Amino acid sequence: MICFDHLRETLSVMSRILITTLILLFTFSASAEPIEQLLKQRLGYMKDVAAYKWHKRMPVEDKARELLVLKNAVEHGLRFGFKPESSRQFFQIQIEAAKEIQQYWITQWNNQPREAPSVTPDLNHEIRPALILLGNQITQSLASVTHINSDLIRIEGLSTETLGRLANAIMHIQRFPNRLAQVLSTGVLRIGTTGDYAPFSLKAEDSYQGVDIDMGTNLAESLGVEITWIATTWPTLMSDLAEGKFDIGMSGISINLVRQRTGLFSSAYHQGGKTPIIRCTDIDRFRTLTDIDQQSTRLVVNPGGTNQLYVASTIHNAKIRIHENNRTIFSEIANNRADVMITDNIEVELQSKQNQELCAAMPGQTLTYSEKGYLLAQDIIWKEYIDVWLSQQIGDGTVSRIFSRHLAN
Repeated sequence: MICFDHLRETLSVMSRILITTLILLFTFSASAEPIEQLLKQRLGYMKDVAAYKWHKRMPVEDKARELLVLKNAVEHGLRFGFKPESSRQFFQIQIEAAKEIQQYWITQWNNQPREAPSVTPDLNHEIRPALILLGNQITQSLASVTHINSDLIRIEGLSTETLGRLANAIMHIQRFPNRLAQVLSTGVLRIGTTGDYAPFSLKAEDSYQGVDIDMGTNLAESLGVEITWIATTWPTLMSDLAEGKFDIGMSGISINLVRQRTGLFSSAYHQGGKTPIIRCTDIDRFRTLTDIDQQSTRLVVNPGGTNQLYVASTIHNAKIRIHENNRTIFSEIANNRADVMITDNIEVELQSKQNQELCAAMPGQTLTYSEKGYLLAQDIIWKEYIDVWLSQQIGDGTVSRIFSRHLAN
């Protein structure tokens, strides 16, 4: 026999979790909500957490989980320039508030078991994903808080004292004055790199190698800090920068005005341009750009970067195919699944050395002029440090030696 009350309660809980998660996904990609509302939503989930733990006979406190949450929260706070000690204090108090609410409800249900919910959402698959989204939104909102109305956070089970401590911690979040200060203070340099663009950045198993990997190591040594390599992609490069995921992008990144609108570049450390690479057997077929831009030509391009921008603006007749994996794209030409790729001349030089079937279609010629630099947030203090360091690396021959070593290999 169907228990309609039980079914109704189950659907109610599931609907609430689903609707809240969808709202969070939308608002996280749109605009930040007031922090009071976000905190109340997050603390509101603690009744569901308590119900799950009460039914499973689990303790309220989970030290290992708390340490993980704190670690992730502090690391996420670095994207917004929060000093770790101040963000750690805030999130520690938030954890204490969460436990206080959980304990309140568990005590209630221990005294009156019939009042306990008969249906609980799953902690790992339903509640925690929503909590993680809310946690990220709360961190984002902290960056713009100028005042706090603690009355808007008030929720059953949370004491006035803990609420006051939470509000006080919010108002005492501290930020680094600039990215240089953050890197020096935390002892960590976060370098964004794609790992798919030799000779600048190529990931082999669990490690990176390339010109910019060596340069990144030198930069970290100049600062006296450790490196955390942050994986990025060409389509997400600028959004990752805007979200503060890395301190500097080092991956053979071309300087252009579109990127300059939302970031800054270091001084240039390499000059080059776009040029085609083909099978050597087609050297007489593709001597000019006009030869290439024919309906019979199969042109392959990687997505999200300046190669795709150039092809989209210049090629009008050839068949264009997007190949997602930049590490295997040259095999498409060698194996006769494509005829041409237009990319940076330094990459053409390297790939034609590594694969005897591939040749530059226009040796010594480029279709464009471009420079490569290191991608930074719009922080002039940080840029000035990078420019001075880079000038010294160029001046003493370090950059030239690194390029020679990787092109020889």
